[in-house]
Amino acid sequence: MIIEAYLTLLRESPQIPTAATIAERAGYSVRSVFERFPDLHALRVAATDYAFTQGTAQAVARDFSGDRLTRLKSHVETRSWICEQWLPLWRALNANQGDSSELKSRIQLIRQAILNQTERQQTLIAIESLIDFESWARMREFSGLSIEEAREVWVKSIDRLLPPTPVS
Repeated sequence: MIIEAYLTLLRESPQIPTAATIAERAGYSVRSVFERFPDLHALRVAATDYAFTQGTAQAVARDFSGDRLTRLKSHVETRSWICEQWLPLWRALNANQGDSSELKSRIQLIRQAILNQTERQQTLIAIESLIDFESWARMREFSGLSIEEAREVWVKSIDRLLPPTPVS
């Protein structure tokens, strides 16, 4: 409940929540928060681990048997949903990593989880930079695109990066 409260507060506001606001949202006392986590840094690490597990479960590939466009749209739909869901935590991680080797290693782990999914590393690196959290934020927040418009930008961009589908 404490981790969920922390994540909910991050989604509601870009401000890093205090122990008091986390406790209030979770329905606990501040003391209860610190009984479970020695400090807010430990809570951030636990929330990151929780989010990584959730995000990995949510990133299941679908529509394997569809044509190229169907597979691309399916991938983009999944990735964009994950970005919508986890962007606030991603920003908090990057803003608060400081000297924390734990948070830095979690950030690296998240990036590696995306890159380890294919043999074509260079193409995947280009795609990963295209569909990262900040790319999603730029399209949604700065360019004012709807979710569907942003997905369409990703689909068209990825399609241009990929080699032609071999004729069977």
